[in-house]
Amino acid sequence: MSGNTDLSVVVPCFNEEAGLSEFHRRMARACKASGVATYEIIYVNDGSNDNSLKIMRQLQQHGDCVRIIDLARNHGHQIALSAGLAHSRGICVLAIDADLQDPPELLPAMMQKIEEGADVVYARRKLRKGESWFKIHTASVFYRLLGRVGGTQIPVDTGDFRLMKRNIVDVLVRMPEAHRFIRGLVTWIGFTQVPITYERDARFAGQTKYPFYRMLAFSLDAITAFATAPLRIMFLIAILAMGMAVLMLGWTFYSFFSRNAVPGWSSVMTVFLFFTSLQLFALAIIGEYVGRIFIESKRRPLYVIRAMYPPESHGWTDEKS
Repeated sequence: MSGNTDLSVVVPCFNEEAGLSEFHRRMARACKASGVATYEIIYVNDGSNDNSLKIMRQLQQHGDCVRIIDLARNHGHQIALSAGLAHSRGICVLAIDADLQDPPELLPAMMQKIEEGADVVYARRKLRKGESWFKIHTASVFYRLLGRVGGTQIPVDTGDFRLMKRNIVDVLVRMPEAHRFIRGLVTWIGFTQVPITYERDARFAGQTKYPFYRMLAFSLDAITAFATAPLRIMFLIAILAMGMAVLMLGWTFYSFFSRNAVPGWSSVMTVFLFFTSLQLFALAIIGEYVGRIFIESKRRPLYVIRAMYPPESHGWTDEKS
């Protein structure tokens, strides 16, 4: 969608009724402080089962800068963000969550870096308040590991909170992946991408939408989207395991002919379980890739829209290009 607004703010929301009004107050104030003449705030209701949509409609009644995309069900954060990006009209587009962990007040400084020549300004956390030691350190290890095994060096300690020019968003929208890792896709596009550091706050209200199992699934999406290294690693492990098997076979023959050893059930089972587990682990990794190929081959729409406020004339679904 061509840019006819100075700034679009895309906000994916899932059960954010507790903090939505405060977020809008601060976000609207930040947009005005950024110096843009026109702006829009696009709320993407990702199948919320609380009063989030009702609050969005109330916010819309107090200003024509609010647009709402109501998805037919919960598609997940990355797809909801993709829906908002696809329907944004801004020359610059800000991606931000509604939980107020990422401060809207950082927008003017980000706009300044865009004016200085950046195509993407991504926010890098130097402090993460309200998050557990486990989450902070596992995230740190994950991004550094992904940088080593993947072909794209994704900046560490970053999320989806970033300001992008229209040309970046247009390329991003054309990417058809169903399992999306947007911060990685933006990095892959290239151009001039610069960081801005900030202290991440605790959630203003509500509960995190990323428990451990969702974080694990998100990590799998990231790794399989940007790295075939797990497949190559399993190939090397398989070669190593075959070498170990040959050595163990040699030792078995040596023991049988020279040491009068009696075959033991436990040793046989140990070897059997070791190699069986190795094979199952390798098949699980291969299965992750095959499963994603299967999903991609269906060419389904990334999301389905129930309604848009105000309504738009180009339909209710967004097909992959």
